[in-house]
Amino acid sequence: MIKRIIILLICMLPVAIWGQVTQQHQHEESKEAGIGSGEIFNPFRNNPKDSTNTELKVPRDIRQWHVDEHSGKVIPVDADTLQFMFQNWHLTEGMNGEYNFLGNMGTPRQTRIFFNRPTTTKFDFTQPYDYFYQRPNKFFFIDTKSPYTNLNYHTSGNRLNGDDRFKAYFSTNAGKKFGIGFMIDYLYARGRYDKQATSLVNFSIFSYFKSDRYDYHLLASHYRMKQAENGGITDDRYITRPEETDGMNSNFTTSDIPVHLYASWNKNHLWEGFFTHGYNMGFYREKMVADSTGLVKDSVKNEFVRVARITHTLDIKHHGHDFINHKVANNYYADNFLPYDSVDATTNLKIKNYLAFSLCEGFSKYAFADITAFASYTYDRYTLPDTAVGRKEFVRNYNEHILSVGGIISSSQYKHIKYDVKGETSLIGEELGTFSIDGNIEFNFNLWKREMLLKGSAFIKNNRPSFYYRHYHSEHFWWDNDLNKEFKTRIEGSFEIPSWRTRINVGFENIKNYTYIANESLPTSAVGKYLWRLKVRQEDKNIQVFSATLKQDFKFKIFNLNTEVTYQYSSNQDILPLPMINAYANIFLKFKIAKVLNTEIGADARYFTKYYAPDYSPALGQFVQQNQENKIAIGNYPLASVYANFLLKQARFYVKYYHVNAGIGNRQYFLAPHYPMNPAIICFGISWNFYN
Repeated sequence: MIKRIIILLICMLPVAIWGQVTQQHQHEESKEAGIGSGEIFNPFRNNPKDSTNTELKVPRDIRQWHVDEHSGKVIPVDADTLQFMFQNWHLTEGMNGEYNFLGNMGTPRQTRIFFNRPTTTKFDFTQPYDYFYQRPNKFFFIDTKSPYTNLNYHTSGNRLNGDDRFKAYFSTNAGKKFGIGFMIDYLYARGRYDKQATSLVNFSIFSYFKSDRYDYHLLASHYRMKQAENGGITDDRYITRPEETDGMNSNFTTSDIPVHLYASWNKNHLWEGFFTHGYNMGFYREKMVADSTGLVKDSVKNEFVRVARITHTLDIKHHGHDFINHKVANNYYADNFLPYDSVDATTNLKIKNYLAFSLCEGFSKYAFADITAFASYTYDRYTLPDTAVGRKEFVRNYNEHILSVGGIISSSQYKHIKYDVKGETSLIGEELGTFSIDGNIEFNFNLWKREMLLKGSAFIKNNRPSFYYRHYHSEHFWWDNDLNKEFKTRIEGSFEIPSWRTRINVGFENIKNYTYIANESLPTSAVGKYLWRLKVRQEDKNIQVFSATLKQDFKFKIFNLNTEVTYQYSSNQDILPLPMINAYANIFLKFKIAKVLNTEIGADARYFTKYYAPDYSPALGQFVQQNQENKIAIGNYPLASVYANFLLKQARFYVKYYHVNAGIGNRQYFLAPHYPMNPAIICFGISWNFYN
């Protein structure tokens, strides 16, 4: 069905493009020559008798924003129309290559930059797919003056080992207050290595209404994500020293490298509904406008002044996860707890209601900030397989109820300072005693006639580890834990000089009772072979993490160089391993061809120092601690690509040679232990905006 939809949309593309072109050339008077100007496609432009020679223009103004999941607050963001870095939009390892992943596009990933990870330790089956899975606070709502369509397509390789990603986004307005749209996102990557295909599908519909008194945002999404699991290659020498294996055979390809698993899959299927709405209380006042005679009152134009707001948010999620394991490799798992079938299944139903009352800043001289009080109630139901003596497998339900209250103080009305402080604690239920306090502040000032930005943030969190750290039952892993709360404190600051293209970030975090999945695999009679056994553990000693990042960009005429270097220190590398240095560099020439084709030609590279990176567990679909008796280090390998990136009116497109240095140097191209990166490959991608 998905393939048919994509084929239909692609078939409609030429029609949409032609409709766009004819509209532009019939209704826009372009000052540019060449393709797209109308001088070639519209021979009747200068014919005064032609009735189509009008000055009508299709409006192309769009505004994009995110919505805070709790308060419903609108957070403006820049429209995704930039040419810069577009050649990296499809990369699972991130725009700057800071993620570890399994090599194939769309596979699970984890960032190496600790301060970019979620601030609460969480075992969630969707978290490794944040490349694809979007919470409502990351979804783009759009206000457009004309129907807006965006099509994105990436492809590389062939029908046997290639990957493709197609995204279609449509939005339209009915007047100034109401908007509706949908998004389709389909990723299918066959994989260069055996049994590693991914298939990810998302369909979302959204709607919003905005008026002075009342507004709402609605988002409904359905995800189906399937990942074939091969357990990694059986011998790293197929990559690092192929001359010592049969990998030097002239007919040998990456898909011929032996892997551990041949009939295992992880599946995630989600239904999500998000609805936030609010009623604003306030008054209208005459708007002050300036004219040639000075400041006067405009009695026609009135502005609405918010005094208070009531917000309600309903968030519903149903998540099902299955690990299918039809054929288990010999000497791979240490335990078998569920011999009755070969499918590990768990579900989670979450229903959260959030209610807030806010006094708004700015309606009088004494209203110096937004002051919000809120309460939330969350119901969680989990299901896990279970067994009893003398009985076969059955399903056990776990129900959790959480009531939390809190408050927020924030201000954004002042020119040189913005801040927000939020506190929350749980009163009853399983989360009783948990709390969090976090705040952000931003200063904007001039020094030596240059704009300076100084930002700071801090938090204190005392949270209980998530459900699947406390309970998990499956065929090969089983635990029920009584865990202590994690206590985290962090302070972070950044300093930016926009005119110098310089930004510095520094942060420090202390963690007590750090919760992690420990690798306690058992040795076998075979040398270097272990049987998978995982347990949840907590580190009772404090762990400290320090991080410093320098981002510096350079520009001289058409020459551009962007660099970003991060230094990290972890006081316990066995439990919380981090690379000491993580770096990214992008060098390119930026110019125009024929005055209309914006062009970037360059090369980029990402690099990190060697460290004992987290291993990946196929049966959990999570990154876990490496086996301390048999751990290996990855890193100290630069991955480079060359590209050409173009922008022509409403179309962005690129051609890239990914991993151009494959086979050169130490050949240590692993982003997770025993999971090699893809070899060199040519990629192509395009993004096209339509306004009609």
